[in-house]
Amino acid sequence: MAKTSSTPLTVDLLWQLQRIGAPSLSADGAQVVCSVTQPSMQDNRTASSLWLLSTLGGEPRQLTQCGDKDGQPRFSPTGEWIAFVAKREQNGVKDETPQLYLIPPDGGEARRAGVVPTGVDAFKWFPDGQRLALISWVWPEGRGMKDQAARLKAFKERKETAYITDAAVYRHWDDNLPMGRVPHVLVLEVATGKVTDVLEGTDYELQRREPGAADLSISPDGQRIAFVHDPARGQHPAPRMALAEIELKGSARKAVRDLVKHADWDFNAPSYSPDSLSLAFLASHQAKKHTMPQQLAVLDLADKRARWEVISAEWDREPQAPLLWSEDASALLFVAEEQGRSHVWRFDVAHREPSVVAQGGTIHGFDTAAACLVTLTDRAAHPGRLHAQGVDDRGVRLGQEAERIETFNDKLLANVALGSTEEHWVTGAKGEKVQVWLHFPPGFDRKKKYPLLHTIHGGPHTGPGDCWHWRWNYLVFAAQGYVTANVNYHGSSGFGHAFLDSITHQWGALELQDMEAATDWLLKKPWIDRQRVFATGGSYGGYMVAWMNAHVKPGRYKAYICHAGCFDWVGMFADDAYGWHAQELGAWYWNDMAKAHSQSPHAFAASMQTPTLVIHGAKDYRVPDAQGLAYYNTLKAKGVDAKLVWFPDENHWILKPRNSALWYQEFFDWLKRHDPAATPKRTAAKKPASKR
Repeated sequence: MAKTSSTPLTVDLLWQLQRIGAPSLSADGAQVVCSVTQPSMQDNRTASSLWLLSTLGGEPRQLTQCGDKDGQPRFSPTGEWIAFVAKREQNGVKDETPQLYLIPPDGGEARRAGVVPTGVDAFKWFPDGQRLALISWVWPEGRGMKDQAARLKAFKERKETAYITDAAVYRHWDDNLPMGRVPHVLVLEVATGKVTDVLEGTDYELQRREPGAADLSISPDGQRIAFVHDPARGQHPAPRMALAEIELKGSARKAVRDLVKHADWDFNAPSYSPDSLSLAFLASHQAKKHTMPQQLAVLDLADKRARWEVISAEWDREPQAPLLWSEDASALLFVAEEQGRSHVWRFDVAHREPSVVAQGGTIHGFDTAAACLVTLTDRAAHPGRLHAQGVDDRGVRLGQEAERIETFNDKLLANVALGSTEEHWVTGAKGEKVQVWLHFPPGFDRKKKYPLLHTIHGGPHTGPGDCWHWRWNYLVFAAQGYVTANVNYHGSSGFGHAFLDSITHQWGALELQDMEAATDWLLKKPWIDRQRVFATGGSYGGYMVAWMNAHVKPGRYKAYICHAGCFDWVGMFADDAYGWHAQELGAWYWNDMAKAHSQSPHAFAASMQTPTLVIHGAKDYRVPDAQGLAYYNTLKAKGVDAKLVWFPDENHWILKPRNSALWYQEFFDWLKRHDPAATPKRTAAKKPASKR
């Protein structure tokens, strides 16, 4: 008789699992390189190395071991090198900033490809494999790498600590953007290590919020670089990007010109076609509405009038960067969400028809070359895995099933009892169907009763479902004995634009109806204990639990957990996304305070009575920690049972292993503290005495 699994999925086990990065295929489609991150709870850190895998069979091979954060690996088009970004020590010189390294795929020592004083954020290979385009934050008035190095040295040696700026875009997630610097495109020559800033002396700069490899495309002849740039140069709080093109002579700039630029539109993710006749990109008509989706667009490069058109206007889904052309230039491949899952899609350019090439779960990365497609896919039931499958030169999937090409986490998970996951639909706000994902405890017995745990997603315009979440792992929650629910409320992505846009200017209203409809539906199940219902959420999900605390009758939910939640939309103006507040809420707060307050939990604090655990990180610039502190302080002042977990060294997410373990511990302890089946009923906290 086969041995049954009995080990539950614990937080400790979660932090032993390896985390796979996005894949890169060799030109012949035979090999894949990816980064693999190994967390260490003992050392309280994570380290990543590069691994080689075969699409033809065979054991994976570790390629790098000496690095700490080896990442973003990409095969060269000629197959001679794998380039990656890392901070290392070579010949006695330790990198102060991330640099580009090269290593042969058959092994050997990695070597620094060149010296970029201001560091390398991302890169892309030229088709000839002799050059790379880099992204680096440089001083725009600087001239040459020696000058940049001198400026960096002077900046580091300064005695002052103030951050000074006149830009509208100056911080993102958990970082102040480099003071006085802008992101440029640099060209590095493999043979000599020479580095040239090809935007030096121009007014062009890339977007300031997370410029990456998807912001660049290099023409098949290697003579042009299309790139995303910010016409407002950081002076607009909700910027709309344009596309420009650098014409090269060798590694030097010959000219630079605008390709696609319109004040009403936002453009990104350029991609030259293999025949050099077209440039594909993503376009969003922001002047029409700020929630307008990204749509596929194509520029005819042979047309001197620079005409472009949207080709996916009839398809109510949103493509995501990057865009990869099929070998015959007939179609584009990309990832897009579809009702709680994300797939790799093929969009036929001529017929304007989408079709699924590789199914999720949730696909986090993919690459294609030589009739092979490799995907990084996770599901609620397992962390990321790499699969390879055949595609023809049109990008059409060939008949055989995708084959898994690694087993990194199989041994650790072999004897772990994982609960099951189900997809359901309930009637929510406006009489429309709303998706609900349920994750059940291992050994779930429908004859027994279980507590209900809502985990409310952030965004609000995201749409999680069949995915593995490292920070909010649904099966870890379920392993504690909770039926765990994820509701894709109105406003979620992946269900069409009308559904996503429905909450605009009335945040909280429809989402609450959806949450309550899901709770009502679940409370009718004989296996849900009506007295043990909890709601938790992060970011916009944190906003929602604060909103529920003010708008749901006390007692329906025994306790809330608010992680990095929005509490006060006026105070939230300190965030890094303040430029979108009026678009989402319907007005700037100074023009219509009533409108802002009508969607702000803090304005309804008088009715808040439900015990709440508040969690926040001090380095959170998306939802500044004053939001969590104000919520906690409000509850304490009202005499509501509350607890604060504040991390001075974490951002919007809790990333350090030990901090994450503590996060889960406090999360579960709070639920047990307010679980009638786990502890005696607590007496209500006394309200503070009024001053006379």
